[in-house]
Amino acid sequence: MSFIQTVIIAIIQGITELFPVSSVAHGVLTPYVFRWDLDPQFLKEHFLAYVVMLHLGTAVALLLFFWKEWVAIIRSFFDGSMRNSRKVFLLIVVGTIPAAILGLLLEKRLTLLFSSVTSAAIFLILNGFLLFFGEKASSRGKLELEDLSYKQAVVIGFFQSLALVPGFSRSGASMTAGFWMGLKHEAAARFSMLLATPIILGASVKELPKLYKSHVPGLFANSLLGGVLSGVFALISVWILMRWFKKREINAMRPFAYYCWGLGIIILLTKFI
Repeated sequence: MSFIQTVIIAIIQGITELFPVSSVAHGVLTPYVFRWDLDPQFLKEHFLAYVVMLHLGTAVALLLFFWKEWVAIIRSFFDGSMRNSRKVFLLIVVGTIPAAILGLLLEKRLTLLFSSVTSAAIFLILNGFLLFFGEKASSRGKLELEDLSYKQAVVIGFFQSLALVPGFSRSGASMTAGFWMGLKHEAAARFSMLLATPIILGASVKELPKLYKSHVPGLFANSLLGGVLSGVFALISVWILMRWFKKREINAMRPFAYYCWGLGIIILLTKFI
């Protein structure tokens, strides 16, 4: 990956990671759209680790944006009166388990999809249907995050696992599941963002050593630059997204669904026409 390619893909990653439009799909589609002649072997062996470094920048952005939440969670370990913050921590733990287990079990099979533009476009279209009809099928939520049960958190965690497939959005799937569980839009978005942090950090711990040990010249340095840029744009994105869901309790997902359908269809047309 060149310097310019890193800048472009990092900006796209930072914007799309938190918006419900699948950053991983955009990571697959970006080289195709810009006609980058990337080595297929690189895409299969190193691209996942490269993207994870960009995700690490996103995790840092989430920690910065929700720092008060995480400080309250840490304080709740020592202060018995902070029951709500302790429950939020436990909800994050049980909600993280499904994606962690499935990620470990299916890693090798799913890695093959990271070089398939067609698969990413198809699943992106399906993601649009999930966003559009998922929100439409849910009633207007009234619950705050602290009202969520642990069983409901596990269900949301399973939906988050859809993001293991390039094209499905982690935030989109988990927020939609949150709507079904009765959460308000803002609460569903908040839980989705909090739930993302340990998953991204865990993936980073697992994948970054592979990136450091790779023999691709300049890859690790470019990845570090990409992580910083991705984090900056992710911080802007989460600010926009949380304001959006605070104001919109109806049809908040519709614009993102239209975008997924449009981009997925355009990519497929360029592949087969």
